[in-house]
Amino acid sequence: MSKRPNFGGMGGMNMQQMMKQAKKLQEQMAQEQQTITAQEFVGKSADDMVVATFSGDRKLKDININKDAIDPDDPDMLQDLIIDAVNKGLSEIDEATQQSLGKYTKGMI
Repeated sequence: MSKRPNFGGMGGMNMQQMMKQAKKLQEQMAQEQQTITAQEFVGKSADDMVVATFSGDRKLKDININKDAIDPDDPDMLQDLIIDAVNKGLSEIDEATQQSLGKYTKGMI
């Protein structure tokens, strides 16, 4: 009979092997995060009236506003178009991050 405690599901992996595997996983996640950060993501409002460009670390890099979207009598419309473009750009980043890093966090949260 073994005197080792049963840690259930570790498959006989010792602590050193677990630490090596965790470090490798951490390095892979960091690499994938760098890949996302280096990418550009674009959010566009209806009819491309406003186009917002982000880096993968969620920083707004550029915003283009079509002159036809600027109506001095209706500033609310322009605000809505900007919000729409920004939210779509951020959603693109979230989707790419989930697709890339989701495999590592599956079942953790």
